[in-house]
Amino acid sequence: MQDKSIAVAYASDEGTEGKIIPLRPHHGMCLAYFKGEGYSNGFTVHMAEMLKIFLSGKRIRLHVDTDEICSACPNNQDGICEARDKVAEYDNEVLERCGLEAGQELEFTTFTKTVQEKILEADKRKEICRNCQWNSICEEQKSRWE
Repeated sequence: MQDKSIAVAYASDEGTEGKIIPLRPHHGMCLAYFKGEGYSNGFTVHMAEMLKIFLSGKRIRLHVDTDEICSACPNNQDGICEARDKVAEYDNEVLERCGLEAGQELEFTTFTKTVQEKILEADKRKEICRNCQWNSICEEQKSRWE
């Protein structure tokens, strides 16, 4: 697991000015519905910090592998997700449905607008997240990208 000080650096721009943050494509959906619940307290705090950072106007690079959000996840074992095949499917479906590519760099807000239009408004989230343990949280509320 990475040191949480990386999130602090992103937030302050200390040494990260203009840095492009890697982001798993499926996290564009997770962040739309995040409400402070997660795998652990550390993960939840880190996810909230990262959401704030992304919303501050950061650029992202779509990355089908562990990203900065994953750095605080208890399922991240030395940079490898225990559910890597399942979440890679989520990532690849998001890329395909949004017409995006792994490695693509863009503004976070451009990415979330695309996720909202191509997946969330099109009612395709359930198809992608059919076996996600957090699915019920997303069903209970509206997307913050609306």
